[in-house]
Amino acid sequence: MTHAALEPRTPAASATVAVRLRDVSAGYGERIALEEITLDLPTGSLVAIFGPNGGGKSTLLKLIAGLVAPTTGTVETLGLPAGKAARRIAYVTQAELVDWSFPVSVWDVAMMGRYPRLGPWRRPDSTDREAVRDALDQVGMLDRAQSQIGELSGGQRRRAFLARAIAADPELYLLDEPVTGVDVTTQEDLMTVLHAETERGRTVIATTHDLAAAAAHFDTVIALNRRLVAMGSASLVLDPEVLSKTYGGHLLVLQDRAVIIDDAHHHDRESGPDRHFHEGRHG
Repeated sequence: MTHAALEPRTPAASATVAVRLRDVSAGYGERIALEEITLDLPTGSLVAIFGPNGGGKSTLLKLIAGLVAPTTGTVETLGLPAGKAARRIAYVTQAELVDWSFPVSVWDVAMMGRYPRLGPWRRPDSTDREAVRDALDQVGMLDRAQSQIGELSGGQRRRAFLARAIAADPELYLLDEPVTGVDVTTQEDLMTVLHAETERGRTVIATTHDLAAAAAHFDTVIALNRRLVAMGSASLVLDPEVLSKTYGGHLLVLQDRAVIIDDAHHHDRESGPDRHFHEGRHG
């Protein structure tokens, strides 16, 4: 691959663009999280964002959701300035940031997705209950509807929180690590659901540490390390040059496998220092 192929791609403007960023930088205090990000994501996209801890993946989702304001540049979501279309967006944070000791059932968690539609006074009606029932059925959790959220496995918790997002009937899903650390069956099931949502014209943007999942399940990938390293088809996650530039040289090639070492000095505001090993075939 030539260096030119790694240049960030800026798709042409379109009436069907779900997310548009122009020269966006953002940070927390003096720490810069993202620099000069420009991209368009079409409606109906199934997008994975990958990169090192501290590379700005979660910050990018928060910018799109309107939860973080850019220091420079502009962010448009669903045709409006970021934050102005909140009821049309479902944002699901990392599972590790949730207080799982809170006494709430799986049904209650899914019903939370309906709250923005209810407003301050209306109680859930048959339409809301049907939406929750359908969402739980889609993620395979209807039989656990009355279980306490703290009793669930990691994969079941991710299913429950995806059900909350589906129940909201959003136009845009923003998912932080939705399939990280789950078993293969759960990953396949959740990605089947998300793919079906894009077939309905919804847009799905998810962060991931799992390069194999990004290659197997997503149509478009974004390589991010404070700056936009590359954007394009899922095959980018198998390219050693892209991986090396994305992870700052923390790439080992062992026979036919590219092994990413995501070191402790890569950490961000949302997650503390950690060390992970991620493998993907290349060549």
